[in-house]
Amino acid sequence: MKFAHISDTHLGQYRSIKEREEDSYNAFRQTIEKSIEEKVDFVIFAGDIFDKSNPPNDAVLLMMQQLMLLKEKGIQSYFILGDHDQPKVEQNPIHWLYKMTGFAHHLDYQEEGPVKFKDVLLIGFDHHGDGKDVEELMTKFNEIDLVAKEHVGHKILVLHQPLTEVHYHAAKGSGLSANDLPKNFTYYAIGDIHKNYEKKYEFLGGPLVYPGSIEISSTEPIKESPKGFYIIDISTDEAIPKWVELDLRPRFEIETDAKDLHNTIIELIAKIDDTRKPLVSLNIKYQDWDEIKLEIGLLKEYVLDYSINMQKDEKQYPLSVSESGNIDDEFRRLATKNVGEALAILAFDKIYPALNENKQEVKQVIIKNFEDYKKEKQK
Repeated sequence: MKFAHISDTHLGQYRSIKEREEDSYNAFRQTIEKSIEEKVDFVIFAGDIFDKSNPPNDAVLLMMQQLMLLKEKGIQSYFILGDHDQPKVEQNPIHWLYKMTGFAHHLDYQEEGPVKFKDVLLIGFDHHGDGKDVEELMTKFNEIDLVAKEHVGHKILVLHQPLTEVHYHAAKGSGLSANDLPKNFTYYAIGDIHKNYEKKYEFLGGPLVYPGSIEISSTEPIKESPKGFYIIDISTDEAIPKWVELDLRPRFEIETDAKDLHNTIIELIAKIDDTRKPLVSLNIKYQDWDEIKLEIGLLKEYVLDYSINMQKDEKQYPLSVSESGNIDDEFRRLATKNVGEALAILAFDKIYPALNENKQEVKQVIIKNFEDYKKEKQK
């Protein structure tokens, strides 16, 4: 028996760039096609199916079409709600449409209790926010751990929560960690973090897995890291996850400086397929904006979208006394580099020896003044 674990599809994002919106739809279609090719028995959507709780009609229709396709192939679908799916006001989320039409089952333990697919136990919770909400979730963990312990066969826990081990800053508000999870499940199907993560903890009964998002979301930086989902084989006592990478629009991360920018862009353009313009992230060190703006303008017509992180290449004065072990030699090197050999000789061979009576104190004064000088130059 096998199932697919998909999360953070964020359908309906990128409304301002039609090609990027279609990219996310294409990625979603791939997950369903590949799940069917793998002959899975069921599919789990671990939250954030849509980017907003009131998604556009084409996103709602696409989800319906793909769920219908799965059902035609005899594949059952299960879902939970992520934070993006949940309405901000008291109303039923759009996902209820799929539940009411019988195309998918909502894994909400608080409403539905445990669910079984053949001999597989499925327990899920919609996203819980910080504070008291998470405390209530952890109380439920104790309850479902007993349910899982008594079940013979695979037991899958489905959540949409960040964990401190995976993303500390995202999870620090909730304070939820892997150690807080119930221990008797054989697979932990989790969503929310947009980078794939897979680990088997000794204190858990099976692998803890985040598939990550299937496309770069509108809030993520452009990165070359792969996107995809998991196929999990549960035909034996052990749940064995397999990563499935998706074929997405090309992405490039480029780090360069103003001097090499032209050649870097020319090399990049040579790699570009005109039928599928890439996404590009540029990290540039520069001194003068005018010297790079024309080069960046050249790139625009060859890419669909790009981001630029510019760092002004200020002149640096590295002080590495610990490496040289000799502060006199280090100051002599810095002085020669920045004021010239003649003035350096005057300072170190004539003026500096004259202050020999309290040499250590003078060194501290020089260090302070030199640091102040560096700060002033960098403003």
